[in-house]
Amino acid sequence: MDRQDKFLKTLAQTNGTPYLIDVENAEGIYIYDKKGKQYMDMIAGVAVNNIGHSHPSVIEAIKSQVEKHMHVMVYGEYIQDAQLDAAKELLSYLPESLNQVYFVNSGTEAAEGALKLAKRLTGRSEIIAFKGAYHGSTHGALSLASNPDKTEKFRPLLPEIKHLTFNSIEDLNNISNKTAAVVMETIQGDAGVRIPDQNFMDVLRKRCSETGAQLILDEIQTGIGRTGKMFAFEHYNVVPDILLLGKALGGGMNVGAFVSSRDKMKELSQNPILGHITTFGGHPVVCAAVAACLKAIKDEDILDGVEEKGALLESIIIKNSEVHEIRRKGLMFAIEMESFERVEKVVKACLEKGLIGFWFLSTPNAFRLSPPLTITEAQIKEAGKIILEAIEETTI
Repeated sequence: MDRQDKFLKTLAQTNGTPYLIDVENAEGIYIYDKKGKQYMDMIAGVAVNNIGHSHPSVIEAIKSQVEKHMHVMVYGEYIQDAQLDAAKELLSYLPESLNQVYFVNSGTEAAEGALKLAKRLTGRSEIIAFKGAYHGSTHGALSLASNPDKTEKFRPLLPEIKHLTFNSIEDLNNISNKTAAVVMETIQGDAGVRIPDQNFMDVLRKRCSETGAQLILDEIQTGIGRTGKMFAFEHYNVVPDILLLGKALGGGMNVGAFVSSRDKMKELSQNPILGHITTFGGHPVVCAAVAACLKAIKDEDILDGVEEKGALLESIIIKNSEVHEIRRKGLMFAIEMESFERVEKVVKACLEKGLIGFWFLSTPNAFRLSPPLTITEAQIKEAGKIILEAIEETTI
């Protein structure tokens, strides 16, 4: 049995056409397979490796923590340096009203915890989400999605979910004193990088404040610098009641978090106690990576130039007439073409040429790019050249 057979037969599969890159190692913006082929990783593990693969500060922090201890107790019982350091670094980037963090294992777990917190705070059960949303694959998070192709086989899902139209100010009138929470990706990812208007964001924040509904902003993809600011909500001068994080937070390690105020978060610890609990959330090795990642972003000025890099890559790719539209914020891209068939040919051609792009779950006529924020101008020009060649060589 060769390695592909082992992979396909022993590991549960998510789809019928995996990439099957046989990874040997990864560094910076590159992944290398076992035959020595180099791939320019223009997806960064789907917006995870924002500071690049194998960042030395993260590796050193992980090694140092492993030598001290690994798991010692379920979350919330013991005082641990790594958790304190991670919380300190994260909260240093956030406004005062977001001053307490609950570390979990993934973005979808962060969404689950935030939904429980909103219900606990308000005593309400109605949840409002948006058409095109994606917040994760667990039953609660999946309930927030509106795509029946993704949800129908897993019903029944959570009741009392309403889906509004993203960017529709009129639809915000549906937020009422029955609403526990409004959950929204600050910039919709799986919908194909849909960017909200400032007026929409202002009215959304005002409407939630008026009704007492908790505004939950999902920054699992957009957070940790992806859009050129540490958090995408900073572009709009709007602060959520609860913030969701994941993906890039751990510098390549598996982590999620939901963040709110101390007054709100304490409600999960009483009436009933252990209102939310996790065994491995806040794992010390992961939290050491979180702290190191956040320090690196600050110390190395990694956010400087993110928007300019994104604009440069956009200016190169948009030159091809087959590219109908590019939706982008910072280094978060949706490149829209005529059809899925056209996108598929381009993405596969890029892969053959040693460049990794990726699909959207629910936006078949576009492909996504989300390279490490550490990518250089020269690397961007090289990536743009490869993508243009892939488009031109697959034109019928």
